[in-house]
Amino acid sequence: MEDKIRRALYKIVLLIFVLLCLFLLAKLFPYYNGMLLGLWRIMIPFLISGFIAFLLHPIVEKLHEASMPRWAAILVIFSTFFAAAGFAIYKGLPRMIDQLKALNDQLPEFAEAYRGFINGIYQRTSDFPEGFHDQLSEILISMEAWANERITMLLASLSNMVEVMIIAAVIPVLTFYFLKDFDRMKGVCKKLTPKRFQSEGKHLLEDISISLGGYIRGQLLVCLFVGLFSFLGFWIIGIKYPLLLGIVIGATNIIPYFGPLLGAIPAVIIAMTTSWKMVVFVLITIIIVQMLEGNLLSPYIVGKSIHIHPILIILALLVGEEVAGVLGMILAVPVLTCLKVLLEHLWEARALH
Repeated sequence: MEDKIRRALYKIVLLIFVLLCLFLLAKLFPYYNGMLLGLWRIMIPFLISGFIAFLLHPIVEKLHEASMPRWAAILVIFSTFFAAAGFAIYKGLPRMIDQLKALNDQLPEFAEAYRGFINGIYQRTSDFPEGFHDQLSEILISMEAWANERITMLLASLSNMVEVMIIAAVIPVLTFYFLKDFDRMKGVCKKLTPKRFQSEGKHLLEDISISLGGYIRGQLLVCLFVGLFSFLGFWIIGIKYPLLLGIVIGATNIIPYFGPLLGAIPAVIIAMTTSWKMVVFVLITIIIVQMLEGNLLSPYIVGKSIHIHPILIILALLVGEEVAGVLGMILAVPVLTCLKVLLEHLWEARALH
C-alpha cells in the first residue's frame, strides 16, 4: 500500500515539474525565439539533405547490389540529376524569365480586369439587401489581404538570395555524405537505441521507409507529369504563360484534393483577361489532366502505398492548413502516414502482450 502511494506521489510531483517547465518555457519564449530561429536556419540544409538522401537511398542500394561501389552509384545519380537539371535550366529558364517579364508588364491589365469584375458583381447584385454588399466587401477585403500577405512573403523569401545560394551549394555535399555513410549512421542510431527496442525499432523504421518513401517518390513523379501535361495542354490551347502555369499546377498538385484547385486559380484568372472561350478551354484542359492523374498516373505510380481513407486525409489537410498554412498541408499526409505506421506497431505490440 505504501509503495502504491509513493509511486502515485512520484507521478504527481513529476507531472507538476513538467508543467512548471512548460510554463517557464512559454514565459521565456521571447528571449530564446531568436536562438531557435538561428538554430532552425542552421538545420535547414541538414534536414533537406537528409530528406533527399532518404528518397535516393533505395536507388543507391539497387546499384550497389549490382556490384557498383557505393560512391560510384552516388556519382552516377548526381551526374544524371545535374545533367537533366542543367538541360532543363538551359532550355526552360530563358522562356520562364521572358514569361515573368511579360506577366509583370500585364499586371495593370489584371488589376483593371479585377476591378471590372468586382464592379460587375455589384451591378448584378444591386437589388440585393445592403447587408449582402457589406458581407461581400468584407470577403473581398480579406481575400485581397491574404493575397498581399502571400506576395509579401514571397518577395521577402526571394530577397534572401545569398542565403538560398549558400544552402543550395551545401545540400549536394551533405547529401553525398549522408548516402555514402548511410549504413554507418544506421549503426550509430542502433547503438544509441536500448537493446529491447532495437528489433521493434528496426521494423518500425523499415515500414515507415517503405510506406512514406514510396508515397513521396511517387507523388513527386506524378507532380512532374501533371506539370508537363498541363504545360503541353496550355501551349496547345494558346493561353499566355503556359510554362509558368504548368509549373504552378505541378507544384501545387503535391497537396492532395486541394492542390489542383489552388493550381487552377492563376490559369483561370489569366484566361479571364483573354476571353470566356479561353476560360472554358483552360477548365477542360485542367479536367483532362486531373482525370489522367486520378485514373492513370496516381494508381500506377503512387498506388495505395499509404492505405489511408480519404476522409482522414482531408481531415489531416485541414488540420495542417490551420497549424502551418500551405506548408502544413504539404506535410500533413507524410506526418499522417508516419502516425499510422506507428499506431499499427503499437497495436501489434499490445496484441502480442
